[in-house]
Amino acid sequence: MGQKIHPTGFRLAVTRNWASRWYAGNGNFAAMLNEDLKARAYLKTKLKNASVGRIVIERPAKNARFTIYSSRPGVVIGKKGEDIEVLKSALAKIMGVPVHVNIEEIRKPEIDSQLIADSIAQQLEKRIMFRRAMKRAMQNAMRLGALGIKIMSSGRLNGIEIARTEWYREGRVPLHTLRADIDYGTSEASTTYGIIGVKVWVYKGDRAPNGDAPVIDTPPDEKKPRGPRREDGKPAGRPRPAGAGGARRAAKPAEKAGE
Repeated sequence: MGQKIHPTGFRLAVTRNWASRWYAGNGNFAAMLNEDLKARAYLKTKLKNASVGRIVIERPAKNARFTIYSSRPGVVIGKKGEDIEVLKSALAKIMGVPVHVNIEEIRKPEIDSQLIADSIAQQLEKRIMFRRAMKRAMQNAMRLGALGIKIMSSGRLNGIEIARTEWYREGRVPLHTLRADIDYGTSEASTTYGIIGVKVWVYKGDRAPNGDAPVIDTPPDEKKPRGPRREDGKPAGRPRPAGAGGARRAAKPAEKAGE
């Protein structure tokens, strides 16, 4: 059931890293995880129009460090850094420790799965035909270097009575290859007919097991020498044990002679 697996969870510690990177004892883990979830929910609401692809949370030595990956870093920072200071103070209140915020720019938003899913969801909310939105996103991704892309939309598409699922794929999207760099993102469109879910898989090539270095294609091993061959050039057959086979064949003519 390859289509059922979560592409990111399947590849954690192989070619993918965690979005929250910290250690906690048994007594603190639940509280710290709850803080992470609250902070992510706040950032998702606050930066709804900032094209945020992903957020990485780290906790070094009684501090918290947020790395926000966005294709529009100017919207996150604001005029003269005003918005970023508001973010820092709000996050520090949620986390209970001093907070540092880093902004990283996404150079190619057309091949970022989360940004593609958010873009399609926004178009669906504006009553754009779902097929047109999906195919346009696929064309842009393939044009900018993606090796494969798959997009799935589920719900009351175009306001139909019975919900259904439609998906399109272009290129290769290997679901069960661990070294494959599959970028996966989801989003929801709130329409007058209900929620429409959008899922996006983007295949960007293969990665080495540590996730950093590219995969190096090694030449195949040299062929092993074959076994002995007969004088006529055909491979020698398996040696037949002396006994039954030859004796049976030799016995048949004798029976006929006796008759």
